[in-house]
Amino acid sequence: MRRVVITGMGAITPIGLTVKDTWASILAGKHGFDKIQSFDPSALGVTVGAEVKGFDPQDFGVNKKEARRMDRFCQLAMAAANMAMEDVGTKFEDLDPFRVGVIVGSGIGGFNTIHQEHTKYMEKGPSKVSVFFIPMIISNMAAGMISIQHKFKGANFCTVTACASGSHAIGEAFRAIRHGYLDAAVTGGSEAAVAEFAMAGFANMGALSASTDPDRASIPFDKERNGFVLGEGAGILILEEYEHAVKRGAKIYAEITGYGATGDAYHITSPDPEGEGAAKAMEFAMEEAGVKPEEIDYINAHGTSTPLNDDFETKAIKTALGGHAYHTAVSSTKSMTGHLLGAAGAVEAAITALSLKESVIPQTVGFRVPDPVCDLDYVTEGLRHQDIRCALSNSLGFGGHNATLCLKKAEG
Repeated sequence: MRRVVITGMGAITPIGLTVKDTWASILAGKHGFDKIQSFDPSALGVTVGAEVKGFDPQDFGVNKKEARRMDRFCQLAMAAANMAMEDVGTKFEDLDPFRVGVIVGSGIGGFNTIHQEHTKYMEKGPSKVSVFFIPMIISNMAAGMISIQHKFKGANFCTVTACASGSHAIGEAFRAIRHGYLDAAVTGGSEAAVAEFAMAGFANMGALSASTDPDRASIPFDKERNGFVLGEGAGILILEEYEHAVKRGAKIYAEITGYGATGDAYHITSPDPEGEGAAKAMEFAMEEAGVKPEEIDYINAHGTSTPLNDDFETKAIKTALGGHAYHTAVSSTKSMTGHLLGAAGAVEAAITALSLKESVIPQTVGFRVPDPVCDLDYVTEGLRHQDIRCALSNSLGFGGHNATLCLKKAEG
């Protein structure tokens, strides 16, 4: 079993166009919520979103002509991947290109393009639908374009597991390196579903917060939580076999040591009320990592701010960690980023890695009203400075998809 480390990161989020800016917002407890600007949301009954502001793909090395042929989710993924490759400091030219993989998830794919091209179809007829429509909407195109850009020919695919997509992608890349199928991988997730058509669906099913106050829209574990804030963005990590990273003198953010993946087999949108599947994902991740519950210092929770998720995830944490759950810091950074769907797990894995590296635990921002059913330590008082040796990052997706990553502080 080979060790796997994170040696490069790129992120574009509603709270920052770079990893540095995103992390600065996390440290400051700054959220990215505001009235939606890209379209008029007044007819939806939901007005607050978490949009990426000021993004131009050309600023991140994405060719202007190619960018026009990509959906926004793919542009975000390409930009984050270019950022991560610059951060990692190598093009892996010493490796066989068939030993460098690209595994990037997306829960929905090109929703903006679907909306735009369907409108064009209805108004002007089928001949006006773009010849690039299909490659623009398919969820795997982010992974495909990243591999083309950087000439990596190893395992190349897309995980599509709703809100767990990014974590599953990282977990599968971790396993591929750990078991010797790859030596390095570009992995993570991307999503851009802040579109009127998509938001109508989420709003009509009651998943989104109807709050008009940005400070009270995404409030995980708060008794007054009433839905998530839809966001967009991308998170890309470079995973590398430990010995190769050390040999080239790479900086190491954190080590990935375990991965758990389970299914609830319960409901299309609701998590299991007992949290059994999510608990097992955490248990499997800890088992693979060779750690006990008492060694978990921090959990970056899925923490969506929906009434069901936060209750059931709390139960799952108690099941997985037993009595130690009450001595473990748990926070939801969706209180700042909003819910990035297929990109959420990747961005949160990056945040967790930085938490380990910097010895700080992000705050659950906006929390005001305690909920008796959510009775763990949700780090509501502000940023907490604390040494963290081992952490879990949870992702739970519609369809009952659960993924947990176990990360450890980088060591020799």
